[in-house]
Amino acid sequence: MHITALDFLAPYAKFKVWVKPGTEQSFLYGNHVLKSGLGRITENTMQYQGVVVYSMADVPLGFGVAAKTTQECRRVDPMSIVVFHQADVGEFIRNEDTLT
Repeated sequence: MHITALDFLAPYAKFKVWVKPGTEQSFLYGNHVLKSGLGRITENTMQYQGVVVYSMADVPLGFGVAAKTTQECRRVDPMSIVVFHQADVGEFIRNEDTLT
């Protein structure tokens, strides 16, 4: 799956994660989301569930996989990974030389 599918996936996403403004840029550079950068998460998100990552302004940034359940996210260390990065809108810029 590529980031071009984001516009189709985002409106229908059951599980969403919102990241804090300071974490947006980090995610757009291809980094995972840490607990310290987590703004909100959909209730009852299971571990390894696919999620759409949003900014706090509800702009879809990309998608990933939940590394922790919603309940685990509430009590983990701030430096723990809560979302594994899969794809983001910054890929267009990072890979513009190889896009066809």
